[in-house]
Amino acid sequence: MKVRDSGMPEESLWSKFFDANNILEKLEINNSVNNLAEFGCGYGTFTIEAARRISGRLFAFDIEQEMIEFTRNRAIQENVQNIDFFNRDIISTGSSLKPGSVDYVMVFNILHHEKPIELLAEAHNILQSKGKVGIIHWRTDIETPRGPEMSIRPKPEQCMKWAVEAGFSISKQPEILEPFHYGLVIQKN
Repeated sequence: MKVRDSGMPEESLWSKFFDANNILEKLEINNSVNNLAEFGCGYGTFTIEAARRISGRLFAFDIEQEMIEFTRNRAIQENVQNIDFFNRDIISTGSSLKPGSVDYVMVFNILHHEKPIELLAEAHNILQSKGKVGIIHWRTDIETPRGPEMSIRPKPEQCMKWAVEAGFSISKQPEILEPFHYGLVIQKN
C-alpha cells in the first residue's frame, strides 16, 4: 500500500530540504549500528550516508521500483557496497527480514501512512532486543515547501503514542531538525 500524499519532487529539489549528515548524527546512526533497515529509501537522501556510517549492511526498501533503481545507481556511482535493495510493500508483505536481524530502522517521512502502527510493528519484529528506530517527519508548527497536507502530518506526540502502542519506549525525545523536520528515537523494550 503506497503512503498517501507521498509524491516526490525532482531529486535536486528534494535534497535541499534536509541536512542528512546532521539528521543521521542526531538520530544516533553511526558505526555502533551494525545492520540497519530503511523503510522507504526514496532518492537515497539518507541511504548512502547511513550506509557509510554503519558497520554492517543496510537494507533499503521502497514500494517504487524507480526509487530503488535511482538509489542503487547512486550507490554504484559512489562505490557504496553494503546496501541490499528490496522493491516491496512492507505493509502487505512484510520486509522479509528475519526477526531480530537488525539493530536500527529508519522510518523517515512515512508515518502519515494510513497504517502507522503496522509500519512500527514490522520495525519491532525485525529489531533485536534494545534495537532503535529513528523517526523524522515534516513539522506541523510551520509552513513547509513540501510534505503531506497538514491534516495528516503526525505530530511528535502522536508518533510517541504509536511507538508505545507498538511496544517501544522513547529513547530520545523529539527535537527540531532545522529547517522543516523533527526527529526522535524509540527503542524496542
